Amino acid sequence: MNRIVLLHGAGHGPASWDKAAALLPSGWEALRPGLSAILGGREASFENLRAALERYCAGIEGPLHLCGLSLGGILALDYALRRPERVKSIVLIGTPHRVPKAAFALQSLVFRLLPESAFRGMAFGKRDTLALGRSMKSLDFTGRLGGVACPALVLCGAKDGANLASAKYLARHIKNAGLRILPDTGRVVNEERPEAPAEILTEFYRALDAPSGGPPRDAAPAKSLRSTI
Repeated sequence: MNRIVLLHGAGHGPASWDKAAALLPSGWEALRPGLSAILGGREASFENLRAALERYCAGIEGPLHLCGLSLGGILALDYALRRPERVKSIVLIGTPHRVPKAAFALQSLVFRLLPESAFRGMAFGKRDTLALGRSMKSLDFTGRLGGVACPALVLCGAKDGANLASAKYLARHIKNAGLRILPDTGRVVNEERPEAPAEILTEFYRALDAPSGGPPRDAAPAKSLRSTI
């Protein structure tokens, strides 16, 4: 049984993957852990989240396919670098390769001024969101990306201005990585156009099952999802 672990971002919950997961190929089990749930009551620091993901993955037999959006992509990339023997593939969606300090500081300031009610529907409440921000302000994968040993796919919405340059950087510096840019799509591709990432993921995972053992790095995009670069 092939298992895909779908990791959501900080602004959403595991249900954000429901529609896309339902469109993935049959025979693939799509697991959607809630990041808050797997923390088990611990503070939402990055160290605690990576430890929680470690515990979660330890309970799954066999190699894993990790797919994450934003914070979920950061966690997937971090896990693939630390546990290469467990990861069969990774997909990074709207994922920064390093935290932009100025933008992150401004975001943290805005978050501090918002009421608790503004964080409803997000992965974490106000306190944990701020704690997570403090713990990630120096995060930087630059210089480490060559350590990713598995096939990889980098996916980004063409309107995701915050992560488009980072998507191209990740694709250039990760071995065996392909890059797909979704036109007319913003950051949360799994909610904005769930059929689009589902189609691309299906193509990617089916190629991994092919006799060649993995997708070509510069595979042509599906006709309905032409690359914009």
